[in-house]
Amino acid sequence: MPFPEFYDPGKVGTAYKPNIYEAVDAGVDLRLASADNDNPQVAMVLVDMQRDFVHRDGALYVPGAVDDCRRIVEWIYRHVGAISKIFVSLDSHYPLQIFFPTWWRDADKRHPAPNTVITVEDVHAGRCQPVYEPEWTLQYLDQLENQHKKQLMIWPFHTLVGTSGHSLSPALYQAICYHTAARQAQPELIIKGEIAKTEHYSILEPEVKVADHPQGQLNVRLLGELEQFDLVYIAGEAKSHCVLETVNSMMRHFRGQSHIISRLRILEDAMSSVHVPGIDFEAMTNEVFEQHKTRGLTLVTTGEGIG
Repeated sequence: MPFPEFYDPGKVGTAYKPNIYEAVDAGVDLRLASADNDNPQVAMVLVDMQRDFVHRDGALYVPGAVDDCRRIVEWIYRHVGAISKIFVSLDSHYPLQIFFPTWWRDADKRHPAPNTVITVEDVHAGRCQPVYEPEWTLQYLDQLENQHKKQLMIWPFHTLVGTSGHSLSPALYQAICYHTAARQAQPELIIKGEIAKTEHYSILEPEVKVADHPQGQLNVRLLGELEQFDLVYIAGEAKSHCVLETVNSMMRHFRGQSHIISRLRILEDAMSSVHVPGIDFEAMTNEVFEQHKTRGLTLVTTGEGIG
């Protein structure tokens, strides 16, 4: 399928007002059949393709994300006639959350800098103390370290609800609108990350379950919906965190169901890892994906056909 005339690859990763009318009209003009009739049914799951992650001036820019976004947009345009539905997650935060500097103060009453790791030992030693929810916070750190083998990373403020960094990258938004009109298939937006007391990397569940919040448990409804598709393509940012944990959630939920895992396709050239000095997130992530491949997960590239 040729790219639509309105598409300008040079604008991918830049901030501009997407022309929704033009994208929708171009999609309608394709006169494609409704996605309801697709055989196979193909889903695309896009993880957190928001300006704060994708654009070079974003608060938590992921190196390589602009090129990832371009490949995703062009993959949608090439395969618009085969993609049945697009799922899009939106990392959605507020100023007071456990992984932001505001939650913490050190012994000198200063907030920690982004990319600071905070451990249970740091709290017990008085090197860093939570400003809010002290009892929960210590339990949270303990569960992260002992059950999930992770440590809390303090991130820069990013994807704050109501800011420009929360919005999808404009070139991608146009592509989604184009697909919506062409296939008569609304996209599904997935809001995650609003819980103050836990990280929420996976689009399917928070790092630590929270009973009193609607996003606090495993999203079995979404998993059940994805299970109905013949193929599920996954891409987005960041490979090392939100994409990886989304895939981990799927692999845990579908453990022992090889007929479902075999339908999953990871677009490995449409995702990049967070860069933090001194931590090789890319290597750690690749190791986990290699383990998943032994259980039937398939990694492909945007240059390959659907199948």
